[in-house]
Amino acid sequence: MWNSSAIDRRGFVKAAGLTFVAALQPRALMALGRADAVYASGLRTADGSYAIATVTERGEIVDQLALPARAHGMAFSAKTGKTVAFARRPGTYAMIFDSRGKAEPVVIAAAEGRHFYGHGAFSTDGRILYASENDFDGNRGMIGLYDATDRFVRIGEFETHGVGPHDMTVSDDGRMLIVANGGIETHPDFGRTKLNLARMQPSLALIDAATGALIEKHVLPQQWAQVSTRHVDIDSAGRIWFACQYEGHRNDLPPLVGSFAKGEDLRFVNLPEETTRRLANYVGAIAVNRIDGLVGVTSPKGGAAVTIDARSGRVLREEIVPEAAGIAPSGDGFAVSSYEGDFLSSRSDVAWDQHIVRISAK
Repeated sequence: MWNSSAIDRRGFVKAAGLTFVAALQPRALMALGRADAVYASGLRTADGSYAIATVTERGEIVDQLALPARAHGMAFSAKTGKTVAFARRPGTYAMIFDSRGKAEPVVIAAAEGRHFYGHGAFSTDGRILYASENDFDGNRGMIGLYDATDRFVRIGEFETHGVGPHDMTVSDDGRMLIVANGGIETHPDFGRTKLNLARMQPSLALIDAATGALIEKHVLPQQWAQVSTRHVDIDSAGRIWFACQYEGHRNDLPPLVGSFAKGEDLRFVNLPEETTRRLANYVGAIAVNRIDGLVGVTSPKGGAAVTIDARSGRVLREEIVPEAAGIAPSGDGFAVSSYEGDFLSSRSDVAWDQHIVRISAK
């Protein structure tokens, strides 16, 4: 949670240190100097290669680091300043870089028989990296545990108690892992093909971060068995927000956004019919703005970004954003990117990837 966007930029510069700042090109240094917030996102460059970029809320690229292949989601630790870019499913790499410029990037590979699902999160103390993974021969969702104090050596794994885990996060007290089990079976032998659409079982699981024990599991009702739970975030009250992608008939109007807290049943947001149609049965990313009490979602298929009041569930704003991709909190609601190179009001000669993470230094 941030006190102000200005603190983000000043804190980032202070923590990054003189070495990082001195290495920037004059144009990038100028962009950072007038920035109010700093983000990281994967991208595809004009020549078709992939990278992860540090970018201001104006869409100005401050720094860029080459990636071995396309990335998907990211995780950031405010304790250590480390950011991770995870390979897009069924990729097998993750790259960790130090946003404070104090360490060389580290690339890790998924364990044998596993691949990454494109998402993960740090423990609250920054010492462990959790990554959503697939045991593809056992058809089990897994969470890989990596030691962030020892070059991210893999130290164990937990079951996600479901199939096809995608996004995950950690509760503010660090005791729970929250996992969106999308319910979709995949295997790298078949690329990105979805193998079980007729027998999906999407769920949201709360898992003990210390032991891997299941605390709660919320399976979606049979009526919505093809509503794949994909992305999650947490608001200031500890309420968990989730976003979905529908694998059923395109003319259906399924629920796509919902929330719950520990000990509660899932509660879907009753979006207006025209909003559901605009999202085209596909929410690609979700973010919570804790300060303003807002929930934001994007749909690349629908070309839209929607802002929801976290208290009432009322839609406050809908924007047309062709190829809308990532979303993250900003000082004025949300920063939204697109596959077409848009980042808020700016456009670059890159294709931003699916997710944005706001990075700040404490």
